[in-house]
Amino acid sequence: MPDIIDLKAPETKVPTSLLSDAMGRRFEYLRLSLTDVCNFKCSYCLPDGYRKANGAPTNLNIDEIARLVRAFASLGLWKIRLTGGEPTLRREFIEIAGAVSAIPGIRRLAMTTNGYRLAERAQSYFDAGICAINISIDSLEPEKFKQITGHDRLAEVLDGIEAARAAGMTDIKINTVLMRNLNHQEIDDFLNFVATRNVSLRFIEVMRTNDNPQFFKSHHLPGTHVAKRLDDLGWKQLARKPGAGPAVEYGHDAAKGRIGIIAPYSQDFCATCNRLRVSATGKFHLCLFGDGGIDLRPLLASDSQYEELVTRIVALTQTKAPSHLLHQGDSGKTPHLASIGG
Repeated sequence: MPDIIDLKAPETKVPTSLLSDAMGRRFEYLRLSLTDVCNFKCSYCLPDGYRKANGAPTNLNIDEIARLVRAFASLGLWKIRLTGGEPTLRREFIEIAGAVSAIPGIRRLAMTTNGYRLAERAQSYFDAGICAINISIDSLEPEKFKQITGHDRLAEVLDGIEAARAAGMTDIKINTVLMRNLNHQEIDDFLNFVATRNVSLRFIEVMRTNDNPQFFKSHHLPGTHVAKRLDDLGWKQLARKPGAGPAVEYGHDAAKGRIGIIAPYSQDFCATCNRLRVSATGKFHLCLFGDGGIDLRPLLASDSQYEELVTRIVALTQTKAPSHLLHQGDSGKTPHLASIGG
């Protein structure tokens, strides 16, 4: 394991979350899905495109979302990430972002996107309070990007990165799902990409879900493959920042950007978990690969339910399992990553 060095700026003090589980893990970060709809057809997630389930409940409205976030914020949770599906497909996306960013206690509003129309909309996202953005780019080769996503939009997505920077976003991350025999040959190309750009690119292991077991078997590649390459090239592991997600991040003296590795199959991956999830329809998920969500929507109808909602969130968080069961081939009830925000 490479030596850990601290290359980050001085930390800004953040509140201590009151949300904890039986293992003593504290939760300061909520991934809030706005929709399970996505307009891309990524081979590891929705290879056949989005298909609406019959009788599916409606998404939370803005008032319900605001009540939900206020409850979490009152417990010291200070970071929200808007996810999907593709969250920007919600017609009220800007209004939702503005409402969430205005809630007292929310210090950081982020979003994850496939980059759809980002080049033309980045400024409106920033103006609505979004200060950090994760953009999915699984290949730097146009034809391979099209093969993986079903869309010939690589140039458009790359333009979106620059638009986000021009809009004022200083925390820009790129999500790259690492896939054997699809894009693992591009690792050095991605390293060269971040060498000249102040972005963090995170290689994410393919995760097994209920609808992709064969794809997982064919294309899973452990994060250690990237870690060894980084070590060989002189990259050094960085200290973890407050509120950071699951990535182990690396820096290099000769590179402007950083590289992260998200390896859910690594030992003790769940030990530092600091995030909770709520689906677009109000289901509270304690783990991406849990046995299902608990419906909070009945407690989101009125402001008068605030205390009951807070009590329920605290009690449920205490029941979070120590770890996922991916190593046993059990991915819970997650049908695909778009279903509850990845």
